Amino acid sequence: MVMAEPEETPRSQRPLAGGCAVAGDPSQPAAATPRRLTVWCKSLVFRGDGYTVFDDADGRMVFRVDNYGVGPGSMALMDHAGRVLLTVRHGPWCRMQMLSLMPETWEVYNGDVDDDSNSNDGHGEPHLMMRATKDLGRSNCTASVHAVDEPQLYRLSWSRREEFSRIYRHSSTGDETLIAEVRRKRGGPEKATLLGKDVLSLVVQPGMDLAITMAMLMISNSYR
Repeated sequence: MVMAEPEETPRSQRPLAGGCAVAGDPSQPAAATPRRLTVWCKSLVFRGDGYTVFDDADGRMVFRVDNYGVGPGSMALMDHAGRVLLTVRHGPWCRMQMLSLMPETWEVYNGDVDDDSNSNDGHGEPHLMMRATKDLGRSNCTASVHAVDEPQLYRLSWSRREEFSRIYRHSSTGDETLIAEVRRKRGGPEKATLLGKDVLSLVVQPGMDLAITMAMLMISNSYR
């Protein structure tokens, strides 16, 4: 895996848990308990693909994700007001390749990155925050988040049959810590009824950045 050199973080970007920075992300209140979110795998845009994410505590919208009908290769992760926090898209080689048997490479950039011009909304070079590679037939992959000081490694694991996705953080000693998990959401009085396959429950442990977590969920849940 190719690691990017750490870049200087602009003052307008607020450092978040794990050494990452998502410019102006409003969804990061201090929390001592896990955050529980409902992920609806639907776009709010006609003919678009994406997600809509709600906070279980108060029902407010936290994120929405759209590709605006241009295909699954590029998605914008936005806050509730529609401001783009992260751009999640296929890597350059993955966008050019024709064979679906080749590994999938995903890249995550801070802010709104134009897929054609590679510009960051007209504000200079895009800031690469994460890179992940998915191999065909495997149910896990490694994501490298380019932190301010040093890269942070995560392992994404999922099961289509058991319908879950999990995200683990690697430590310097080689240990892994579960920091997020998503499953089919259950409803009803006893929480025993499985809702539709497009309604998921996401639990994020304290100290983990929600936007970065959502980006990794999008990668693990992607289909070519």
